[in-house]
Amino acid sequence: MKRFVFWLMTAAFTLLMGQASAAESTLGPGDLIRISVYGSPDLTLDTRVNDAGAITYPLVGAVQLGGLTIPSAERKLAGLLESGGFLKKAQVNIVVTGIQSQQVAVLGLVNRPGRYPIEGRRTVMEMLAMAGGPAQDGADTVTLVRKSGDKTNRQTIDVVGMVRDGNFAGDTEVTGNDILFVERAPRFYIYGEVQRPGAFRLERQMTVLQALAVGGGLTPRGTERGLVVKRRDAEGKLQMVDVKRDDLLQVDDIVYVKESWF
Repeated sequence: MKRFVFWLMTAAFTLLMGQASAAESTLGPGDLIRISVYGSPDLTLDTRVNDAGAITYPLVGAVQLGGLTIPSAERKLAGLLESGGFLKKAQVNIVVTGIQSQQVAVLGLVNRPGRYPIEGRRTVMEMLAMAGGPAQDGADTVTLVRKSGDKTNRQTIDVVGMVRDGNFAGDTEVTGNDILFVERAPRFYIYGEVQRPGAFRLERQMTVLQALAVGGGLTPRGTERGLVVKRRDAEGKLQMVDVKRDDLLQVDDIVYVKESWF
């Protein structure tokens, strides 16, 4: 419940703070637009930007709009209508009715996975908020996957850390075709003489004692003496590690609570 409230507040904050005008959007292939000219209803046109980034417009023919912002596209069309002698002072208005070229895929353990359009400038936090934030088992970090030519770059962003610290310098701006992926939250395992053995979410800076509490505490036969953690080394082999109650757990640790002989 706390995580839901946290992401609800985050969604409201990021979408309000990051609200950008659709006028900042860049047109690209697949985008659906409506063009209208003040005083000339016969020049109203619903069309799609083709794969080459162009449209065909009455009187002026093929016009390259791909890569232009809305205001720039409006000025270009107005200039063509005026220079062609069709209108003395053209007032062109363009409305994007469907964004296809600038979309970001938000995948993994989020509440509403899918593809989301970029309307203006959007950051990782804003796109994650649009997808409802991480799901119950989602991690506190998000991986940004971006392709540049033949190269694929990956960046891990600590979204929860940014909110807690109030420092959003690492909130990267997304671009079309980016992929945001939220993995499953890290886990630890506990078994033996505890009330609720099983797999649980590993919180930050979680201690062995906190893990025991998550496991419901000791059974009447359990003891904190001789606590053991099974932990994989760099080669992937399980090692038995003697731990104390204040020691920090690591990802995929297996806590074993022994039975008391006294």
